[in-house]
Amino acid sequence: MFTLRGHDAQAEPYVSKTANLRRRLQRLLGLPDERTKKLNLRDRVSSIEYTPTGSDFESGFLLYRTLRETFPKTYANRLRFRFAPLLKLHLENEFPRASITTRLGRLTGRNLYYGPFPSRASAEKFMNDSLDFFKMRRCVDDLHPDPKFPGCIYSEMKMCLAPCFKGCTGEEYSAEVNRVQAYLDSGGDSLARELSIQRDVASMNLAFEAAAAIHVQLEKLKPVLSQFPEIVRRLDRFSALIIQPSHTRDSITFFRIDRGLISGPLPFSIHAAEHAKSQSMESRVQEALDASPAARAQSALETMEHLAILKRWFYRGRRVGEIFLADEKDALPMRRIVRGIGRVLRGERPEEDLLELAKVREGIMEFPVKQIETDQNQAEQKGESQ
Repeated sequence: MFTLRGHDAQAEPYVSKTANLRRRLQRLLGLPDERTKKLNLRDRVSSIEYTPTGSDFESGFLLYRTLRETFPKTYANRLRFRFAPLLKLHLENEFPRASITTRLGRLTGRNLYYGPFPSRASAEKFMNDSLDFFKMRRCVDDLHPDPKFPGCIYSEMKMCLAPCFKGCTGEEYSAEVNRVQAYLDSGGDSLARELSIQRDVASMNLAFEAAAAIHVQLEKLKPVLSQFPEIVRRLDRFSALIIQPSHTRDSITFFRIDRGLISGPLPFSIHAAEHAKSQSMESRVQEALDASPAARAQSALETMEHLAILKRWFYRGRRVGEIFLADEKDALPMRRIVRGIGRVLRGERPEEDLLELAKVREGIMEFPVKQIETDQNQAEQKGESQ
């Protein structure tokens, strides 16, 4: 990333990024060719500022920050942002519903956002297929419940609790919305566990027809969850760590993600200093992250821009670097991060962690039951040991 400044301090600087700074400057500042119309700044530039980077992600993010500061009114047009599609849960509505949007509302509002999805089409398909398992409304109007209202096709098909004509109580509808929120918060695991338990209970009660029907629902859930990218998180709980190559030898670069906002770059040397040689790599990484304060969004637009940058990097065909997502307790997987540091440093292909989790989802019928059995066995062993 580099900046060319002119003799006039009030003139706009030239800001860009390049993989080969010498070649780019020779083209911009070399002797002009009378037969070409290429841009030449040889007679206008008085100083050159540049920042070496180790990856396209780092140079792109630094370019974004520089343009945002230098051209506060036009930087968005220069960068041509394509905002990430998000699934929005309208909890501020009296009768909540879900929709797909690329715009964030108030950061302090009650509405919840999940993303980023790769495209609006994929987000809409996931939302519609997921809502088939619930009875939350899909209409977009503000409801004024009236028993005389005829309802819609979803209420006729028993796919909606029909709050529009008071087909349910407020408590019943709120309980259904809570199920949808739990489903989205857990990436679908809450519904898979719920159905698995219901199926097992039906089998134990010898209600085999009911158990078979529930099993069919689990089979239908399997392809729906395969549409759910592992990077999609509830934005107010979206924490992750991106590891990128560094321009410095024996080093890598960290980028933190907190509530969907990117902060960095944070250089990290693989070789510990003398006073830190007794520390493990995991503790050194944690210490470096603790020393880097989390970024705080000044506006919803800033978060949207950071999500657009993240989406562009993550969903590209071949991306450089790796990302590690925090769990529901906001804890990062330190052991996997340490292994990822080694791979990024050596230039190896990323570990297919997210694909492995996708394979678990492909076996979603067995996973919840096995997990429940494992939890029960662990509880029993703990009781015996006590």
